[in-house]
Amino acid sequence: MFDEPESGSRPTGRESASDGPSAARAARPSGARPPITPRGLVESHGDIRPLDERKLAVLRAIVQDYVGTEEPVGSKALVERHNLGVSPATVRNDMATLEEDGYIQQPHTSAGRIPTDKGYRLFVDRLAEVKPMSAPERRAIRHFLDGAVDLDDVVARTVRLLAQLTRQVAVVQYPSLSRSTVRHVELVLIAPTKVMLVLITNTGRVEQRVVDCPGPVRETTLADLRTRLNARAAGCRFPDVPALVEDLPASFEPADRPTVTTVLSTLFESLVEQNEERIMLAGTANLTRFGHDFPLTIQPVLEALEEQVVLLRLLGETADAGMTVRIGRENDYEGLNSTSIVSVGYGSGDESVAKLGVIGPTRMDYPGTMGAVRAVARYVGQILAES
Repeated sequence: MFDEPESGSRPTGRESASDGPSAARAARPSGARPPITPRGLVESHGDIRPLDERKLAVLRAIVQDYVGTEEPVGSKALVERHNLGVSPATVRNDMATLEEDGYIQQPHTSAGRIPTDKGYRLFVDRLAEVKPMSAPERRAIRHFLDGAVDLDDVVARTVRLLAQLTRQVAVVQYPSLSRSTVRHVELVLIAPTKVMLVLITNTGRVEQRVVDCPGPVRETTLADLRTRLNARAAGCRFPDVPALVEDLPASFEPADRPTVTTVLSTLFESLVEQNEERIMLAGTANLTRFGHDFPLTIQPVLEALEEQVVLLRLLGETADAGMTVRIGRENDYEGLNSTSIVSVGYGSGDESVAKLGVIGPTRMDYPGTMGAVRAVARYVGQILAES
């Protein structure tokens, strides 16, 4: 039931891809290299000159080694560790070209090279596949998330799990009511003039309200209203419900109309998100492992993480369900210019109702992080669909 995420979809930077994961998979077989121009050259993000596959291979090797070792990478190490099929002199020439074009840089005199934001960007754009989760990892994810008892527990477990899997800062957005649908409306008489209204969404979110009615409420009236409400509202988006049920009072006996009107008014209030954007954060302490990856201090990053509005902007629009990767200065918030954000939408069925993702230094295991983020999002979506 919990299948591994598909490989091959290409992430975007500032904007989510219009083609999305499914279209990317349809465009080429899983695991295939991204398409190249007829001449075998690739251009990306305003390159000074096109890069051939050999230079791209050198760049990939530099990124992989730097992420793994945390040390600047020299040409000798590249030749020894990677089967590039060329001489050390050719590798040095390719590195010189990559440095001239802004894909790598030399942090210190006589040191090796490290990727720039532009180099990471091209590396991510040219990923042939996302690192798959192992079978034990998939079982662990399913076991951990299957134990959730309600939506709050699902979100809490998800953010902790994502932080543990990626060893980064994890952010999970609560499902938005404005993008949810009504699963069921329950009305329970708790006193002669008091009714408990329970609204259940397709994501498992439960909203409860106590309705003070203008007079005694008959059980038969309540049962009739419950039936009619669910007949009209079940399966409908929250913003559409008021127009679908606003004429219900006129269909009841005059004596019952004040009660029906009062219940509907409370329902409409419940349909309007009181706190539309809610997020949960975990793994902030993981940043301390990467202190040397931030130019001066991690303080600006920590301050940014305290701002909920900033985090919501980082995740992007809920409607953009595809994988999004923002690297370094692609992040509009200055305090996060030394970080990368990997995010994706999740939801029940094919529609995204919220976003989740991770934040870490630009020296990130992008294939592994993207694989973990996508896998967790898919599992959470399946849990919501089955709840």
